[in-house]
Amino acid sequence: MHPIKGKKIAILATDGVEYSELTKPKEILEDYEAIVDIVSLKQGTIRTWKDKDWNDEIMVDVTVPHAQAEEYDALVLPGGVINPDILRTSEAAVHFVSQFVDSGKPIGAICHGPWTLVETNILEGRVVTSWPSLKTDLINAGAKWVDQEVVADQGLVTSRKPADIPAFCKKLMEEIAEGPHRRTIGVPTDKAEHLHRSPH
Repeated sequence: MHPIKGKKIAILATDGVEYSELTKPKEILEDYEAIVDIVSLKQGTIRTWKDKDWNDEIMVDVTVPHAQAEEYDALVLPGGVINPDILRTSEAAVHFVSQFVDSGKPIGAICHGPWTLVETNILEGRVVTSWPSLKTDLINAGAKWVDQEVVADQGLVTSRKPADIPAFCKKLMEEIAEGPHRRTIGVPTDKAEHLHRSPH
């Protein structure tokens, strides 16, 4: 039995979410018998984005006001330019993400997904990666940005782009299996420092 079997995972997304960064992690997590909910700002469906245009609609399982972070074991923040830009301006969405931050539960953010994390004050001293255009914003939020396919720092897993999804999911599942991490906000860990010095 895989250690994430039966674990409950929230994927927070809204209109403009990158199709592959929502559907592939969902598919992989469900292949290992995790329970995955699509959490969004509204009921019904959200429109995904693929290859510079709108794509399939995805059914929402639960809206942010009705989602309880304590019911989930981990959070996934997919990218797409439009999606995190909307989420980070939603007080309810930022509060939902912050509850995962406070609890130390694993958070996975890929591509533009880390943009929402800027609003949670989690990034001070953390080592992260992302789509290159977010580099300055993440550094300004106190993060140490590196260019590698996946970075894990105290339960925070980040990746750069859709091509990194396999590595992203593998590392995220390891973190989910480990469970909550004690976070030292603003204090770089030995692991984080080591990653930052690595030649990438």
